[in-house]
Amino acid sequence: MSQSSGKFHTKQLVFSAVALALASVASIIKPFSLPMGGSVTLFSMLFVVLIGYWYGPYIGITAAVAYGLLQFVMGPYFYSIPQFFTDYPLAFGSLGISGFFWKKKNGLIKGYIAGVLGRYFFAFLSGLLFFASYAKGSGMSAPIYSLVYNGSYLLTEGVITLIIIALPPVANALNKMKALAQEV
Repeated sequence: MSQSSGKFHTKQLVFSAVALALASVASIIKPFSLPMGGSVTLFSMLFVVLIGYWYGPYIGITAAVAYGLLQFVMGPYFYSIPQFFTDYPLAFGSLGISGFFWKKKNGLIKGYIAGVLGRYFFAFLSGLLFFASYAKGSGMSAPIYSLVYNGSYLLTEGVITLIIIALPPVANALNKMKALAQEV
């Protein structure tokens, strides 16, 4: 949807669909898993964040929620309706808050950090509310366990991605991609 007209444009749909497809494929590729659980993917969150960076918060959040639903279809982990909403539409949907930084200097980096922290918040909340029993054998309290477990994979992938997107050739390519995505 255009930020001003209220209509989705074909180019926005196509670029968003391609980014979501790339995110879905990248989410399957897991270069490594961490000892407590969770895996670092091949930059899957970046592809979702890019949509908000290209088109703003409305399209970014809409696409990110759609991605969360797609992640549920690809590998459902379901215990209850509240857990479903926390783990899928809310956690993945928060990646779309990157769109609030789409016109800011260093908007991709700021938006990526905000999106990953948003996802981390909902993953932490889900761990605390729905998976606290996993903390029992660890010697940690449920909040600490959830922070460590979810932080181990989300923040690891986040830091690696930030390093990559800060490299000048990658940053230049991503800026050119944004210009292409917004070209009328």
